Amino acid sequence: MTRLAVLTASAGLLALLLPAAPASAQQDPDIDCDNATVQMELTYCAEKDWQAADAKLNTAYSAAMKSMREMDADLPADLKGAAEALKEAQRAWIPYRDKACAAAGFLARGGSMEPMLIYSCLAQLTADRTQELEQLAEGLGN
Repeated sequence: MTRLAVLTASAGLLALLLPAAPASAQQDPDIDCDNATVQMELTYCAEKDWQAADAKLNTAYSAAMKSMREMDADLPADLKGAAEALKEAQRAWIPYRDKACAAAGFLARGGSMEPMLIYSCLAQLTADRTQELEQLAEGLGN
């Protein structure tokens, strides 16, 4: 077998084996977040809380954006801008959230608790923003 054939066969075998590795690594561990006690579990649960909050945020943002577009549709051209204002506000809020939570992580800088503090902050600020967006989507008097 030529060297090129061996390399090609090896690359093909490697390509078949690699996709299987990440699939097993991505499986959620069996952790009861209501009874988490060790730092690894607490951090995992804080991350899950943030992911759940982020999913709710995305739903709330879509609803708020829909309301803003509807509001813009009813306004004269020179008064439109609700949807654009919301988009700009959200784009500004994301870096604020990330930097504020990175700062919160400094309370345990370099320690095993640092990621949990960051994820907990991300979850809280994201939940707060979700509530703001839900109120915006509801509008005045709804």
